[in-house]
Amino acid sequence: MCHHGPAVEKQKRPHFKESGAPLPYVDHFGLSAADLREVLGVALSSGGEFAEIFMEHRTYDFINMEEDIIKETAEAVSLGMGIRVLRGDRTGFGYTNDFSMDKVKKTAQTAAAIARGKAALPLPPPLHDRTRSTSRYIVHRPVHEASLREKIKLVREAYDAAKSQDPRIVKVKAHYSDSLVHVCIANSEGLLVRDTRPMVKLVCAAISEDGGKRESGYWGGGGRVGMEFFRDVLPPREIGREAAREALLLLEAVDAPAGEMPIVLAPGHSGVLIHEAVGHLLEADFNRKRTSIFWNKMGRRVGSELVTIFDDPTIPSSRGSYNIDDEGTAPKRTLLIEKGIVRGLLQDKLSSRLMGGAPLTGHGRRQDYSHWPIPRMSNTYIGPGLDAPEDILRSVQKGFYVASLSGGQVEDSGKFTFSVSLGYLIEHGKLTAPVKQATLIGTNIDILQKLDRVGSDLAFGLQTGTCSKDGQDVPVNDGCPTLRIAKMTVGGRS
Repeated sequence: MCHHGPAVEKQKRPHFKESGAPLPYVDHFGLSAADLREVLGVALSSGGEFAEIFMEHRTYDFINMEEDIIKETAEAVSLGMGIRVLRGDRTGFGYTNDFSMDKVKKTAQTAAAIARGKAALPLPPPLHDRTRSTSRYIVHRPVHEASLREKIKLVREAYDAAKSQDPRIVKVKAHYSDSLVHVCIANSEGLLVRDTRPMVKLVCAAISEDGGKRESGYWGGGGRVGMEFFRDVLPPREIGREAAREALLLLEAVDAPAGEMPIVLAPGHSGVLIHEAVGHLLEADFNRKRTSIFWNKMGRRVGSELVTIFDDPTIPSSRGSYNIDDEGTAPKRTLLIEKGIVRGLLQDKLSSRLMGGAPLTGHGRRQDYSHWPIPRMSNTYIGPGLDAPEDILRSVQKGFYVASLSGGQVEDSGKFTFSVSLGYLIEHGKLTAPVKQATLIGTNIDILQKLDRVGSDLAFGLQTGTCSKDGQDVPVNDGCPTLRIAKMTVGGRS
């Protein structure tokens, strides 16, 4: 369901302050609280039970370098409003980028007509502003204030570092993107809330070639941070060097073994396995529709006592974090599995209403104003254990070490496959030959039950991941400590 660029994970959770001053909010919409209340009244005029307005202004910059030149730069601006009306399990939705009151009211009428009920509700209550006074986006020098020249310099530094690493690096691509999004949300419960959301990403892909063999490597980083991130935390030169290093290392890799064996997962980027195999299936909509294998597992054991899994949108500056979700709900760290027992789901307003008022967790997210919100992950991770990572590795006489995953697929039944972009053989407790083109195959509950060692070295991913669900893409992150799975099927060459 998701795509994450492959990389050997080395980055731990950044040591940012827990909160800071929010970026300035700019009203691009020109509608007063009284205007919004009037529109909400129109949205409820056909008998809807709940109405919501989501307004968004987005600026976006993109730079692409390949073949030793800046191939493309792009700048885009979008502005729009989505109006949603709920009645029972029906959702009425309309959107527009015309903010004249006539057009906005027509959009509200469209949404109202789809979620029609027997009687119109009275005018919703006056709106009360609940915008946060602090922010989880710790930004010292906003990227939208930097010049195009400065951004191109970051791309060139990453590109040149990869290209100059070794003559066997035959091709390099470096991409930079950033966005600044102003959102304003109002609903028929009297909520009015605003947020200004920054995002930046710099990635590099390198292709190596030697003796007719070609391999690729990838590295990158970013998050809800400012330009200082690429000076203080992850310099572009390091991004380029790591991409080239992986591409060169894979030239020496052997084909993957095949069969059942002990697996050790590297900290950080291996969290994509938790994201795919567990996180999606604990999103509330899959459970209320009974399409998830976990739909009837609340309070029941599904894994070993060492397995505790959270989703946390409140991690400062992380790619998957936000001050409010796209329904205006304040997010909170949500316990999904505690010591192997299912404890929670990721909820949005619709699923909460249809599941008997289950507590909101702040996980209603949407790609943009033209989509309605659905339950989504943010920063999903398995909590740290007590084992030293070197002891976990030493405990395996013969097995397979997963250094990085390039994504995977999971079915509603819990069956999954994951592609390993870089792995190593484990022999007598040590990493030996690098391995390429391996696949991990299993079912999520089986793997959770066979997870028998958990390291103390929790780390997070590269801050480059994007998750797809129901045609909507949202930024996410994931993480894990070093993990050992007693036995798992590796697809390779026997």
